[in-house]
Amino acid sequence: MQQDKFVYDHILIRYGELSTKGKNRKDFIRRLHTNVKHALMMFEDIEIEKTHDRMYIHLHQTDPFAIKPYLEKVFGISSFSFALRVDSDIEAIKAAVLAFAQSQAPKTFKVVARRSYKQFPMISDEINRAVASVVLKNTEWKVNVKEPQVKIQIEVHEQDTYIMSDKYPGAGGYPVGVGGKAMVMLSGGIDSPIASYLTMKRGVAIECVHYASPPYTSAQAQEKVLELARLLAPYQGHILVHIVPFTDLQLAIYEHCDESYAITIMRRMMYRIAQRLAEKQNCLAIVNGESIGQVASQTLESMRTINDVISLPVIRPVATMDKVEIIDLARKIGTYETSILPWEDCCTIFTPKNPVTKPTIRKAEYLESRFDFEQLLDECIEKCEVVHVYPTKKKDEVTEDLF
Repeated sequence: MQQDKFVYDHILIRYGELSTKGKNRKDFIRRLHTNVKHALMMFEDIEIEKTHDRMYIHLHQTDPFAIKPYLEKVFGISSFSFALRVDSDIEAIKAAVLAFAQSQAPKTFKVVARRSYKQFPMISDEINRAVASVVLKNTEWKVNVKEPQVKIQIEVHEQDTYIMSDKYPGAGGYPVGVGGKAMVMLSGGIDSPIASYLTMKRGVAIECVHYASPPYTSAQAQEKVLELARLLAPYQGHILVHIVPFTDLQLAIYEHCDESYAITIMRRMMYRIAQRLAEKQNCLAIVNGESIGQVASQTLESMRTINDVISLPVIRPVATMDKVEIIDLARKIGTYETSILPWEDCCTIFTPKNPVTKPTIRKAEYLESRFDFEQLLDECIEKCEVVHVYPTKKKDEVTEDLF
């Protein structure tokens, strides 16, 4: 709960899943420190300090509630709390907690102390009792150890002690960038933004490729995709979107190939382009929003035939999720309303009436042999437009690129 009359001077950040990373822990913490610094770069007065098990933001009178929404989108953070730092002295601790209690209306409370510094002269239970006693004697607060309105947390270190009352959930996962980089096939639908989000959550930075087919797809459809990238950008800081002009290649597919195989061949071409861009941009994998069985091109037979044209691994984060789960997550991260805007992408515009659900590699290769698609692929790559997308929409507000 927000304490309007109490002044915090720090934010304490807990790492969570980073604790499992063994020898790589230092690299993960270093990357998280960089990502937090980048996410909070507009707050000029703060200082960020990292240790082996915690990160601390020195607020210097900056409002912690202004920082909170930015910190919530940094992957690698398990949770964080607003805190007051005092000397590791029991009298200083008691005075600070009493001031906290006196700053607001009476409530029920519980004190939970944790000693990181085991040489502190009092054990945790003794700290709990000493602090609770001073609050009970000097305020109308009451102890409730089972369901307290306020849980006062005390972390005792060798030099400093941190006093907190709230714990806010972080985004979890790993810091973006520790797992390399991948190329996301970003459409204007619901699934691929969620695939992007889940990929970043596992520590993989992303770039995006989008296939545009003007005049069959509109400028609004392209802007919709860029808006989705802007909604995803706070989790990473900056996203490159590669806009591929796909019209000529798509028309050639429908001219030379059986209509039932058009989507299969089109997806094989998209994969080829994605791999070329990925290799050019030092991406280690391709990511998309395919969900098993959702449409004709997402049966296992289709995936096998489409996947056959590339050597890079393909990651499908939503492959086993049902649509309700995907929509719920899209609502949670704020991409759903943009994804359902009625601007169709090239896959939707050119959907055949009866697409094949069990395509074969042999038939796909035969149909592709009917036309010179390699030249068309080269033209797609050559004419590709690169758009730098930032959360603020203003490129000059960002001073560095992380990935």
